[in-house]
Amino acid sequence: MQDLAIHLAAGVANISPLFALLTLVLVTAVLVSLMLVKFRQSLLVGYLLSGVLIGNAGLLWLTGTSRGDTVIPNLAEIGVVLLMFTLGIEFSIAELRHMWRTALLGGGAQVGATTLLAGGVALACGFPPVDAAVLGIAVSLSSTAVAMKSFQDLGQQTNPGARASLGIALFQDILVILLFLILPFFYQNSSGSLGASIGMAVLKGVLFLVAAWLIGRFGLTPLLHAVARTRSRELFTLTVIGLCAGIAFAGGALDLSLALGAFAAGLVVSESIYSHRILSDILPFKDLFLAIFFVSVGLLIDLTVVMGNWGMVLAGSAVILLVKGLVVFGVLRWIGLSGRPSMLAAGSLASTGEFSLVLIGKAGGYRPFDPATEQMLLVCTAVTMAAVPSLMRGAAPFARLLEAKGLLRKPKSPVPSLAPGKRIKEISDHAIICGYGPVGGSLNEALKRCGVDTLVMELNSDTVRLLKKEGQPVLFADATHPEALDLAGIARARLVAFTFPAVEMTAAAVPLVRERNPEVVIFGRAKYPGEVARLRDLGVRVIHDERESAVAMVRAALSSYDRTDIDPEKVVRDTMEQDS
Repeated sequence: MQDLAIHLAAGVANISPLFALLTLVLVTAVLVSLMLVKFRQSLLVGYLLSGVLIGNAGLLWLTGTSRGDTVIPNLAEIGVVLLMFTLGIEFSIAELRHMWRTALLGGGAQVGATTLLAGGVALACGFPPVDAAVLGIAVSLSSTAVAMKSFQDLGQQTNPGARASLGIALFQDILVILLFLILPFFYQNSSGSLGASIGMAVLKGVLFLVAAWLIGRFGLTPLLHAVARTRSRELFTLTVIGLCAGIAFAGGALDLSLALGAFAAGLVVSESIYSHRILSDILPFKDLFLAIFFVSVGLLIDLTVVMGNWGMVLAGSAVILLVKGLVVFGVLRWIGLSGRPSMLAAGSLASTGEFSLVLIGKAGGYRPFDPATEQMLLVCTAVTMAAVPSLMRGAAPFARLLEAKGLLRKPKSPVPSLAPGKRIKEISDHAIICGYGPVGGSLNEALKRCGVDTLVMELNSDTVRLLKKEGQPVLFADATHPEALDLAGIARARLVAFTFPAVEMTAAAVPLVRERNPEVVIFGRAKYPGEVARLRDLGVRVIHDERESAVAMVRAALSSYDRTDIDPEKVVRDTMEQDS
């Protein structure tokens, strides 16, 4: 056995530590997450637990690395960069404009109240004022990823509570960007020059964002137009990754931060027609490195410290959930949201989140926290994030119980709504039209005349720009990408129509569509009988191009003869039945 261990160790030494670590992380994450899915827990919690298992079960020796190895934080930083890039893409100025009241009042009050409470406790425990403020802000931040994913799982994306959570999350996101700018000056500057230094940092950051937007508008957007016209998926993805890395590098080189640079890169393309296509291309990369980020956080958790202080961990987690939940609930009731949506939003935002860990890591780079404090926040983040799905499922029954006891009532004033008109995130029971050629265009117009909401998926950038100007919901996206189908709201759609006779693409997309919406009606086109049979086997309602052309030609030919003894429609039916 000893010889086998020696031989195995020698073999491991010949494997790249990076490859070995990625293999161990991915395999462990899959196995642990599969178990958590059965308990309806977030995958992010599974990633954290995977890191805890790897770091505390002595598995790192298989990779030739240790907890202090630089490979792990470097991969985690890439995960943060991609996370900030997608945050920039998803950040909508239009949404912020229509949700300013919830974002500014609700988000500001929630973060302010939580920071004062948590920071006050930290200050009373002997932390320096700067550290207490950072800890207070870290506790005030929530896990947007867990909250939004839980709303999707519960089918509550359009619930007023989800909208309120999104508004508060927007404020938290803006705050994180601001903190990345000013955090160094809290630790490095004297109090006399602190205000001026922070002002200069904010000004430099704003100028950088404006410059990035101008470059994107007049330089990068034309580049994306040129790349899109090549119809090359590989080149488009390469351009997107290069764009993200290039602007992130520029942010780091200007002594701002890689995270701010990545956010600026996402902001550059957020209002372009390519934002959804970029999201569908980048999401798999983001998910991979986000998983690595959470696993790397889990690797830092020392179970011996946790087990020695398990009472404090449970008490701290319970206090965070209770205090943040009450703060969110009280704030949303203050701005006029009714009881049940407020309760649901309170459950979704009661935890600390991924940016809490990023903020503590950034601050620790200037002045490390006490190991016990870091362990406490790490474990409490994992526990509170794991509790969010259960809290959200129990929010409605608990609200009904309070209403029955007369402790909760709905306000008389109506709940504020989002922007007028439907957006892609809100559209439902709609028709997804893949391809906007003559067939797709005619189908789209016919459905709209009948009052049916439609969404077009198209890969011709010129067509997409034209439809966007006309106000037609449209995505520059490929229907064979699962992320693109999710962005199109496939789970809420009534029908999907593939209006191009490219059978291979239709056949590739159909299983992805069925996986997300088994009840959706699918239409497709085919030229030849063999293709018709293939699509029908997949459950597609097929429009046979040659058959339809034959019907049209027979009908037109018979109408050119003045024959009263012939019924053209009967001849068409008989001929088609004979051909079949």
